[in-house]
Amino acid sequence: MPWPEEAEQDGARQSAPEQSRRSWRGQDLSPFVNGTFKPAVPSVGARVDGVGVLYPGRMSTVAAESEAGKTWFALILVLQELNRGNHVVYLDFEDEAAGVIGRLLPMGAAIDDLLERFHYIRPEEPLNVVDLADLTEVLQLGPTLAVVDGVTEGMSLHGLNINDNKDVAVFGRRVLRPLQDAGPAVLTLDHVVKSADNRGRYAIGGVHKLNGLNGVMYLMENVKPFGIGVKGISRIRIAKDRPGQLRREALPHKSGLFWFADLVVDATEAGLIEAVLYPPIQSDDTPTEASAEEAQKAKAEADIKERAEAVIAVLSKAAEPLSKTSIEELVEGRASVTRRALTRLVHEGRVEVTTGPRNAVLHRVAKEAADDQ
Repeated sequence: MPWPEEAEQDGARQSAPEQSRRSWRGQDLSPFVNGTFKPAVPSVGARVDGVGVLYPGRMSTVAAESEAGKTWFALILVLQELNRGNHVVYLDFEDEAAGVIGRLLPMGAAIDDLLERFHYIRPEEPLNVVDLADLTEVLQLGPTLAVVDGVTEGMSLHGLNINDNKDVAVFGRRVLRPLQDAGPAVLTLDHVVKSADNRGRYAIGGVHKLNGLNGVMYLMENVKPFGIGVKGISRIRIAKDRPGQLRREALPHKSGLFWFADLVVDATEAGLIEAVLYPPIQSDDTPTEASAEEAQKAKAEADIKERAEAVIAVLSKAAEPLSKTSIEELVEGRASVTRRALTRLVHEGRVEVTTGPRNAVLHRVAKEAADDQ
């Protein structure tokens, strides 16, 4: 079935005025001069310091070499939006559901959230008007984020040339524009050219990929490889920020790009993955893992201190000493953080270890610490 704008072109164009959106008429400019217009604010997703990552209702992209963490970057935003109670659409031209869910679950995604509000789509044929009806049904749920994983593969599926600016525009109009018109922040995941010297600010393919964006374009540079059992790091820079709200939250770079965040994915603990976007913490523009490591250590230290107070609160209310397992069940948050906090409290003398029935190891607030409360 042909796409609407290709069907009966001559006759359809003659009768177009009745069906047109009338985009060639002069626009009402009063909202822009009377103070009612509100500029775009990045409110979708967030760095660890609370700064938003994407603009709702606008087209953005993140481009990088393979295995630099594009999908990890997107899944952090997916998880954040699900945790906020929002719907998310994931249009995947590269992977499969098992791969995406296999990352989200150890990141801490709730099963109910995935089943109710995560809408995974794996196209195997070009989008036509019948498929568009299916996509529209999902978009009517009001998602705040729509991820398109694999622009190059998506264009290839539609028989389009990534190096042809006209084809880039066609893909944007047919596949990406319906997503954007529904209101979510649209994030496309794309590749960069292999040569860093020839890369500049562009993803691989036609320049229209950059020129056609009305949100933000991020470029990612891998610092330390990702993988199971290791901690990977990538640096994220701003190549374009059409609304101009994000560069002030970043640090300048001699290339003209701005250092916005470091992506750290810690998969060193079996069955758990911690993926975080840390803000830049120094003016050095050289990609090293030191700054990301510093930021992660600072956050981990803050988390342990906060968890330690939660452990003290639980033990103070308990009628009798508690086992480590009981403490982990009563204190909210990851058990690994609770264990580290409990160990520190014992070493600091704020928690005493006693022996219970069958030589069970029990914990209670030390007398000195109880007296201080």
